Amino acid sequence: MKIVFFSLFPSLILPYFEDSILKKAKDKNIFDIEVVNFREYAENKHKKVDTEIVGGGAGMIIDNIALRNSLKEYKKKYPEARTLFLTPVGKKYNQKDAVRLANEKVIFLVCGRYEGFDERLIEDFADEVMSIGDFILTGGELGALVIADSVLRNVKGVLGNEESLNEESFNNNTLESPQFSKMGEVPLILKSGNHKKITEWKKETSFLKTKFHRPDLL
Repeated sequence: MKIVFFSLFPSLILPYFEDSILKKAKDKNIFDIEVVNFREYAENKHKKVDTEIVGGGAGMIIDNIALRNSLKEYKKKYPEARTLFLTPVGKKYNQKDAVRLANEKVIFLVCGRYEGFDERLIEDFADEVMSIGDFILTGGELGALVIADSVLRNVKGVLGNEESLNEESFNNNTLESPQFSKMGEVPLILKSGNHKKITEWKKETSFLKTKFHRPDLL
C-alpha cells in the first residue's frame, strides 16, 4: 500500500512514521508514504495558496490552482488511487472505513487548511469526503494521520500479531471486553483455562461495556 498526503506542512506528518510499529512495517516495505507539499505547484511568484472567499466571509480558503495542479499530476502517476478530502463537513470516519480502505493499493489524503477547500476541488477530485469528528482543527493533518494509522494497522503484516484485530472494539458494533494485566486480583474465570467459558465471559462483558459506554452502537 502507498499513502500520499497532500499538505502544506510535511513536517507535521513525516515524524509520525519514524517510531514504533509503523516504522518497522515501513522499513519492511509493507507500505510506503509520500508527502506532497502542494505549495510547490502554485503558479504565482510568491507561491501563495490561499485566497479570499468569493461572496465575502471571514478567513481565506485554499485556492483552485496549486492543489489542483498537484492532484492532476499525481492522478496521472496513480490512476487507481482513492482520494479522500479531510474536512469537518464530511462523513464521520469509522472502523468499517478503516478495514475497507486497507484493501486499496493507493490512497490520497488531502489535508485542508484555513477555512477549507475551493469547492470545485472536491467536486473534481474527491472519491470520499471524511471527518474524524464533529469538531474543528487548525488543519487536516491530524485527521489524515488518524485515518492512515487506523487503515495501516489493518494491512497484512503491519501488526506483529494479526489475531489481535479479531477482538478489537467496533468490529461487531461492540466495544472490546475488559482487559487486565497479571498483577493484582482479576476475574477468576480468566485464569480458569476454560476457553469456552472465557469466550462467553468476554462476549457478555463486551455487550455490557458497550451498553454502559456507547449505547448508541447497539
